[in-house]
Amino acid sequence: MESNTRPRPTSIDIASPSVAHRDMDDRGDLKRAATLGTVPPDQTPWRDIKDVQVGAYRSRGASHDWDYRLGHIHGLFQPRGAHGGNTSQVAKQKEYDGDGEGDITDASTIDCNEKSNFTTTQNQDATTSEAPYHVFTRRKKWQLVLIVSLAGLFSPLSSNIYFPALGAIAEDIKTDISLVSLTVTVYMAVQGLAPSFWGPLSDTRGRRITFVGTFAIYLLANVGLAFSRDFATLMVFRAVQAAGSAATISVGAGVIGDITTAKERGGFMGSFGGIRMLGQSIGPVIGGIITEYFGYHAIFWFLFLLSSTALLLILLFLPETLRRIAGNGTVPLHGVNRPILSRSLQSHWHPSLPPPPPPPKITLATLLSPLRFLFEKDVATTLVFGAVVYTVWSMVTSSTAAIFQPRFGLTNLQVGLVFLPNGVACVAGSYLTGKLLDRDYVVVETAYRASHGIPAEVPLDRKRLADFPVSRARLRSAWGLVVAFVLAVGGYGFSVTSAALEGKRGMAVPLALQFVIAFTATAIFTQNSALMVDLYPGASASATAVNNLIRCGVGAAGVAVVQFIINAIGAGATFLVFAGLTGVLSSLLWLEWVYGEKWRAERMARLEREKMDKMAGDGGELGRRGSRV
Repeated sequence: MESNTRPRPTSIDIASPSVAHRDMDDRGDLKRAATLGTVPPDQTPWRDIKDVQVGAYRSRGASHDWDYRLGHIHGLFQPRGAHGGNTSQVAKQKEYDGDGEGDITDASTIDCNEKSNFTTTQNQDATTSEAPYHVFTRRKKWQLVLIVSLAGLFSPLSSNIYFPALGAIAEDIKTDISLVSLTVTVYMAVQGLAPSFWGPLSDTRGRRITFVGTFAIYLLANVGLAFSRDFATLMVFRAVQAAGSAATISVGAGVIGDITTAKERGGFMGSFGGIRMLGQSIGPVIGGIITEYFGYHAIFWFLFLLSSTALLLILLFLPETLRRIAGNGTVPLHGVNRPILSRSLQSHWHPSLPPPPPPPKITLATLLSPLRFLFEKDVATTLVFGAVVYTVWSMVTSSTAAIFQPRFGLTNLQVGLVFLPNGVACVAGSYLTGKLLDRDYVVVETAYRASHGIPAEVPLDRKRLADFPVSRARLRSAWGLVVAFVLAVGGYGFSVTSAALEGKRGMAVPLALQFVIAFTATAIFTQNSALMVDLYPGASASATAVNNLIRCGVGAAGVAVVQFIINAIGAGATFLVFAGLTGVLSSLLWLEWVYGEKWRAERMARLEREKMDKMAGDGGELGRRGSRV
């Protein structure tokens, strides 16, 4: 072995761990060596090794923390100017990690005996221009976003289009409407569970095949529902329908993440969410019209035809976008990954990315890992209050047909129209709260910078700022929304039973209260979801998954019992009780407001200690491997 007295950064010797520690105790030297090619190959003892991959190098000193991903040693450590450009494996791997913003601390430690998972050649590494994040034009991206938005429409549409038909279904199968409402419960429960299984499949096997599989299940479920004539059949196929439609939102969001950068993603995601909320708004109206003129079975034939159209568009035009399979759009697609009416995606030459590492295996531990968030105090308080608000809103919505139809003598069409204020409020609440959150964040960030003397031009890394008041930034406007929600729910039950509000004109007050309930509930959901992601910025997908699971699980339980409670004590007392419960549990928000940053700082410190312990263990393993080389 060569002497380790060579000046840095003209060489880096990793054959011996001790040498590696001495030679790489300056992250700047290592980074320059890796990305600029300042290591002459004639001075490196491994210069002829072409198939060795350095996964990640980790070392921990008194005040140093290295975690840098390298690619092919032979490709990286060439003299500067030896090839046309300086494109490194680091930049290429970031393309697969998302948009260069991902955390790469989960990379494996150095193993000089491990064959590279990459098949890139020296010529690919020597491209003269760096690969773009994705080669699709903006027009092409919008086409794909519209397709996945249509697909994402079916999750809320399938739920809401059903509400106006509850009375007709109960009459047709000769059962109580309380039992028919249980089909709504089953739908919500499966809707909360199913994404936990479809998500890992989408992230490993591909978006396109997951879409095709879920839509196939959804189509079969609608056929079964169209021919259902008894309660048991209705219940079973309603659950299957939820399993087929629940993943469309998460998979659609995955497609958008695959093809867009963080800078442009907001506009695409906004359109995706807006079209989804459209289903929330018009679903009950469509359901009421169809039930009135064609019978409730026609609802499921309508969904069958509409979903067949969406599936046809996916088969014809949507290519596989998962970056593990399609890269940045330049990797040739074959078989099920290729759309039927595909045209060349490489009309302009772009440097292709190398094939990425194989996807991680899906295990039971992977599926259950988001549940660990439930044991974090700040996460638990946020989850529980959000779930309570969602449950109360769902109880109001699911009981609307059973309350309004006999109370005001409405037809099925009119019942559908009754849901319009709720749908419009959801769209307005989602859009306006997004603007409100942006404003609140700017206010809190400005105050934080002023108190800490941080100039405006210096970016804040909230992942490392344990004292940044992220909870207060997200909850700054929550108090007025909570008060309005509690008051509206408390008055709603009495508004639909008051003798002073007779006839169709009497509906104005409860419908106005429904608008307030839906608007404030949606606003609270939006704040709740944003805070969940902020609390775990490196695991937003898992945080969102557990949020959805708890919310839908508790909501399903509420929908299951609401009609029985109304029958027992009346609508006025029922919603007054749940308004009071919401008011009491709003103290959870106060706990988050007061102690949230303390809890977050404690968690960050604990995670940092765990990370250091893990790296210390990795360092010991590195030493044992080096001693065997």
